[in-house]
Amino acid sequence: MSGHSKWHNIQLKKGKTDAARGSIFTKLGREIAVAVKTGGADPASNFRLKAVIDKAKINNMPNDNILRSIKKASGADGGADYEEMTYEGYAAGGVAVIVKCLTDNKNRTAADVRHYFDKFGGALGTSGCVSYLFKSKGVIIAEKGKRTLDDALEIALDAGADDILEDDDVFEIYTSPVDVNTVAEALRKAAIKVLSEETELCPDTEIDPQGKTDSVLRLIDALNENDDVQNVYHNAILPEEDEE
Repeated sequence: MSGHSKWHNIQLKKGKTDAARGSIFTKLGREIAVAVKTGGADPASNFRLKAVIDKAKINNMPNDNILRSIKKASGADGGADYEEMTYEGYAAGGVAVIVKCLTDNKNRTAADVRHYFDKFGGALGTSGCVSYLFKSKGVIIAEKGKRTLDDALEIALDAGADDILEDDDVFEIYTSPVDVNTVAEALRKAAIKVLSEETELCPDTEIDPQGKTDSVLRLIDALNENDDVQNVYHNAILPEEDEE
């Protein structure tokens, strides 16, 4: 699991970079729209919407933007209809990549994703070609504060967590997808600040890109910069100096 720890932190730091560019607000707006359409506009009864709102606040999305996105999605016209799409393929060096998208134009998104894979030495594959290399897990990032690993371990495991890691100034807690909210709430009740709670695709094992690290990073960056792309998952071992 320690390999996934580094992988997930790269994703978390990349998200902060996106927030600085404003791209993340567009992506979050789409997530809010889909959550409202599938479960209603009340976050108290719509966990998916509540999770997106929490993520939006972590990324400093203004409350006005959040409320406007909810109102638009729950209005008569409902705004654009976004469809969830998943693409799988290999980056340079044999790195497995899964791309999760929300799009209002499948043809445009498919063409863009294929272009990125081709441009940076990868190859877009068929459905299922790499997904067997990943497992769906709940991943919670929480601030350590003054808590010890033993403190957080006891709270998390009692709430149903599977594992917990200590990494720099955060704890990374892993759960089954159905338990992620329960464990996150238990941490909050114990006054541990939750920075993010997501259902992630975690690689079973990681691989070294074998000198193709730059191409892998450029592919990941290009995908993340596309408004249609919500999440990019991969199984590359990326050096620490490239995480910043």
